[in-house]
Amino acid sequence: MPSWGELLADINDQAQAHGGLVNLDDMRGAHLRRVQECTDNDVVLYATDFLGSAGGIQTAINLQDLQGFMEVMRGLKGPGLDLILHTPGGQAEATERIVRYIRSKFSTLRVIVPFAAMSAGTMWAMAADEIIMGKHSQLGPIDPQVTLGNSLQMPAGALIEQFKGAIDECAQSPERITGWLPTLQQYPPGLLNFCESATQLSKKLVTEWLGQYMLKDNSDEAERAAEWLANDKEHLSHSRPITREQLIDHGIRVTALEDNQDLQDAVLSVFHMATHTFTMSTAVKIIENHMGRRYVQHGGQMVLQQVPQGIPPQGAPPQGLLGELQPRP
Repeated sequence: MPSWGELLADINDQAQAHGGLVNLDDMRGAHLRRVQECTDNDVVLYATDFLGSAGGIQTAINLQDLQGFMEVMRGLKGPGLDLILHTPGGQAEATERIVRYIRSKFSTLRVIVPFAAMSAGTMWAMAADEIIMGKHSQLGPIDPQVTLGNSLQMPAGALIEQFKGAIDECAQSPERITGWLPTLQQYPPGLLNFCESATQLSKKLVTEWLGQYMLKDNSDEAERAAEWLANDKEHLSHSRPITREQLIDHGIRVTALEDNQDLQDAVLSVFHMATHTFTMSTAVKIIENHMGRRYVQHGGQMVLQQVPQGIPPQGAPPQGLLGELQPRP
């Protein structure tokens, strides 16, 4: 398996041999085809630059991604899909729409996590029939986060507990309301209802998907797993990693990526090439299949690319994806 550094050296060699030009798309696509040859399923990559310099809303799961999947899934035959997933999470509502679309197209779904699928990405993984993870891979808690006016993110569960604590204290000693007012006045009206609804939605979706697919006909186990994944008191931090061993202990069906060395080599090569693409281009999000059809986000612009090998797509940003190898501005 070529390592991250070895792939970078290969990119540099190609750039030197071709006058500074290198086709990162073709290199990434070759490894995606290797994944398909290992599994004999259709293969789609969904990866974002959330570990790099982009971050924020640009890399989050949103409803625009559904358009990307509609484009990328054209021509795929099924019945099985292997989804390589690398995401910080995003909107639960958008995740629900994407999951329902994918499951309407494919009778079986495996989610492969080469490095990290957090928050709503973890919810997405729970809609699979099977999850494949390496010993280094991680999922994350699914408890919703609320962004307050000062851009501070707080767990919805922590806000609910704070409101309940204020109610209990003031019910016992009404004079304590004066001590709570400065804190409670910072929050907008309806915040408590929003937090409760968001928490219920994440648990409802995961319970439903687990009960329908991975933990079919075992609604009690599906509900327990969803409660555990959403328990902010258990995990203490929304960014805290959840390992495959922890998932297995809670009834989630996880297969070790290392069980199939050829698949591991191909999947990690796809992941490494995706990270190189983000570093060397303006791309922040890639949705693509093993047949070369891709939907790429450059900042706020999505670009559909399906071109013969070696021919630059019209209007596509030149750096990195197909053009001069340059660092991100």
